Amino acid sequence: MPNLNRRQTLGLMGAAATATLATPAIAMNKKIVVGALRLTSHSGSFVALNNGYFKDAGLDAELRFFQAAQPVAVAIASGDVDYGVTAITGGLINLAEKGAVKVVGGALREEAGIQGMQIMASKAAHEAGLTSPDKLDGKRYGVTQSGSSFHYVGSRVAAQFGGTPRFVPLQKVGAIIGALKSGQIDAWNIVPHIAKGLIGSGAAPLIGNVVDYLPNYQITTVFTSAKNADNERAMTEDFLAAFGGGVRDYNATMVDKENGDDAINAMVDIIHQYVYTDRPREKAAPSIIAGSMRLSPDSELNLGSVRDQMQWMQSEDLINSSVTLDTFVDTSYVKTMDT
Repeated sequence: MPNLNRRQTLGLMGAAATATLATPAIAMNKKIVVGALRLTSHSGSFVALNNGYFKDAGLDAELRFFQAAQPVAVAIASGDVDYGVTAITGGLINLAEKGAVKVVGGALREEAGIQGMQIMASKAAHEAGLTSPDKLDGKRYGVTQSGSSFHYVGSRVAAQFGGTPRFVPLQKVGAIIGALKSGQIDAWNIVPHIAKGLIGSGAAPLIGNVVDYLPNYQITTVFTSAKNADNERAMTEDFLAAFGGGVRDYNATMVDKENGDDAINAMVDIIHQYVYTDRPREKAAPSIIAGSMRLSPDSELNLGSVRDQMQWMQSEDLINSSVTLDTFVDTSYVKTMDT
């Protein structure tokens, strides 16, 4: 498998950035565990591991996979995982309030002009009239857990039309897909590499795009234990630098299409080691390519979006009203924006 874009990307990063990644390698070789989901939105970690950026940063990284966001936060709080890249959830913030975890950067985000998360209806619900998000009131909306990103999106989108869906917690993404296909739930939203397959097969018609209702939504964040954020600054900075190298490769190749078709095919080979592993490469590739979304460069974090998610959780009594951004976000590691 080709070492995709590594030389190219390191050249773009410049000599100083290359030195930052390479200097600790021999001295540290620090073992870390990175929590991830088998989604293209986690490609920053996949590419960083494949292209040697973790190793160059002195980190012996292992990926550990989960089926929903909240269990990653629990694993970080328990010390089983060192860094995670998942959505902000009520569970994560509640753990942060206990002094267990901290958000240190941003990852996947919605961006105008780039296909993002899509809202779908079950075939039965669509035929019964659920053809747009303004009709979500009272409909059964699939979520993994209460306080998950799916819960946030469904609630915030429906509220723009005065609606309130009935949220159905199904714990795992696979279970939600099955429930949507069988008509046990009426609607759901998910990243495009999964949504497009459901939409294209006719199993779940498209009824809306999340970016039209939640522009600049910070879908996922980079987080770690409060202990790492507070006491392991060098290691956390090394992790963010290595992860950032993977993000740069991914965005340049899959989102901005700067490196040509051969680079895209090589990147698909990397991602397919972790996503759609049960499918032949030729069948997985179209979904992986179609599902390319922007990952935040240099882990930039949109505090405006994070604040909105926090305030929504407070309005739903999912977290304490006393929680502030400082409770669960450490803004000292990355650049922030507020939109």
